[in-house]
Amino acid sequence: MLIVMYHNATQTDVDAITRIVAEMGFRAEPIPGSERTAIGVLGNHGYVDDSKILELPGVQRVIHVSKPYKLVSRDFHPDDTIVDVAGIKVGQGCRPVVVGGPCAVESKDQIIKTALFVKKCGADMLRGGAFKPRTGPHTFQGLREEGLKLLAIAGKESGLPIVTEIMSPDNVGLVAEYADLLQVGARNMQNFDLLRELGRIRKPVLLKRGMCATVEEFLAAAEYILAEGNSQVILCERGIRTFETATRNTLDLSIVPLIKEMSHLPIMVDPSHATGKRSLVSPMAKAALVAGADGVLIEVHPEPEKALSDGPQSLTFPGFEQMMNEIGQLTMFLQSR
Repeated sequence: MLIVMYHNATQTDVDAITRIVAEMGFRAEPIPGSERTAIGVLGNHGYVDDSKILELPGVQRVIHVSKPYKLVSRDFHPDDTIVDVAGIKVGQGCRPVVVGGPCAVESKDQIIKTALFVKKCGADMLRGGAFKPRTGPHTFQGLREEGLKLLAIAGKESGLPIVTEIMSPDNVGLVAEYADLLQVGARNMQNFDLLRELGRIRKPVLLKRGMCATVEEFLAAAEYILAEGNSQVILCERGIRTFETATRNTLDLSIVPLIKEMSHLPIMVDPSHATGKRSLVSPMAKAALVAGADGVLIEVHPEPEKALSDGPQSLTFPGFEQMMNEIGQLTMFLQSR
């Protein structure tokens, strides 16, 4: 339920509603707006009798929100959220960001070399997996804490904020010591214990869409994080599983403008995992930005043919440099329109 206040409602009016909602056994979440204040009611599992609330001073109307996500929706939060990742702003109206780096941290030389190169080309953040969820148990699973330490060294040398994946609630504290943006991979989108734990920290979270998740399920997953108090969430489309086998996944670019209609959270796109093919990464990255994405995640490796994971979809250094030049031209064109 959403309680919309008149523009001249006072703080006393808001406090009175908060108290009444608490007496009803729910939680009130004031949402200050540019023109008026709204109050979200959380914790109800069905219809709430609004008769007491409608009688209170300052109340203009009550909207019953039936969606499984509330804090994530524009009904509760009409203004766009801007996420701050170590000084890099992500969201509507900000310059689109590029996150570049290898699928996995393999060695000190590999991650530092990549970090310095993507920085030189204009990337805004460094990505790299230390904990790697893999389909098969006999494949490379990442360097774990050693990988985090190498990421920290590469981030310091390049000056880039670090993005890395978190797989377990038990490791949130450890990963948060090193990472500026904690990534929830597609396989963990509905790891609700992990999402709740990430909601209790005050570091930004990048939440990837599950490979078979609907838009509603995607937003409901983000709701778990916001419900625990962390509003710094970036959504990420990385392709969904369909009948098509020509690409690794099917990149659903329609989700970008759709999410912007439904939610205030920023959304990025990962064309590397979506396509699985090096030749398709740059075209789809540019298409994502035209669709309105707030940024892209790109896998880059100094020697993709020797990569321990995701080599076929990783850009070479020359390929990444060319893509960044094209993105720069595209961004100037979009801003001039």
